[in-house]
Amino acid sequence: MPVTVLYADGDEESRTATAKALSTAGLDVHEAATLDAATETLATTAVDCVVTAYDLSDGHGLELFATVRETTPDTPCILFTDVTTSEIDTTAFEGLVAEYLPSGTPNAAERLRELIDELVTRRSQVGYPLPDDEDARLAALERYDVEDAATQAALDRLTKLAAHHVDVDKVFIGVVGEHEERFISCQGADLDPLERENTMCTHAIIEPDVMVVEDTHEDARFEHNDALDRLDIRSYVGAPLHSPDGAALGSFCLTDDEPREFTDDEISFIRLLADEAAEQLNLRRKLRAAQREVEDG
Repeated sequence: MPVTVLYADGDEESRTATAKALSTAGLDVHEAATLDAATETLATTAVDCVVTAYDLSDGHGLELFATVRETTPDTPCILFTDVTTSEIDTTAFEGLVAEYLPSGTPNAAERLRELIDELVTRRSQVGYPLPDDEDARLAALERYDVEDAATQAALDRLTKLAAHHVDVDKVFIGVVGEHEERFISCQGADLDPLERENTMCTHAIIEPDVMVVEDTHEDARFEHNDALDRLDIRSYVGAPLHSPDGAALGSFCLTDDEPREFTDDEISFIRLLADEAAEQLNLRRKLRAAQREVEDG
């Protein structure tokens, strides 16, 4: 499958020449002359990379990148322009991450193609499985304030309940971000964020139901995972936490330092607690949204 690129530039001559060079290199290029046209293309076409000039007749390139980040946060974005960095107004786009490549440099189209290849390859070469809806999942996670004290207090009650009823070393709730898992409620240990490629929850969130691993040393996915050995995790059961639209935000997990089985009753109990944790997260999100409406009203 060729790499699909959305390229927005109001200068027809420049856009046509660059698009032709990219197409000749084997890329599937969708051209847009305006911000509105580019936005419409994003709504109907899955793209692997977005390239835009800074100045467009109905806006500018950073506005297009902001739209991309709302729906597919990890799609590579490249500002390909003759406008210098000192002339670019980023006031309303603090924290927006994009690559910058001057369009007036020698062999600019070739350098652009190389940058696209590098960014798309980097995005695809990760050492863990990705959910089919990864971009939408990450966008959904951004809508939750998992560090909120009231949210954490509600989740702590659930992890304490699990620790009381199931004989394991650790109980925790983890949310899986783009590159790491953060643990927002823990019993039995205080866990620091863990690189995503080392987490079991990365695998749990792609499962339709509870994931059970009775012995990590006997599972090909985890048998050589040194991070799990350092954390004394030898057995695991994890139930995904879903947003109302079905996006897996993270997992409700129990682990032990010895291989062990989990009974049907224990698995059903964990599934129930995971559903309740997801309800608490969604309730807190709705409450915050309502408070913002009152404050803005």
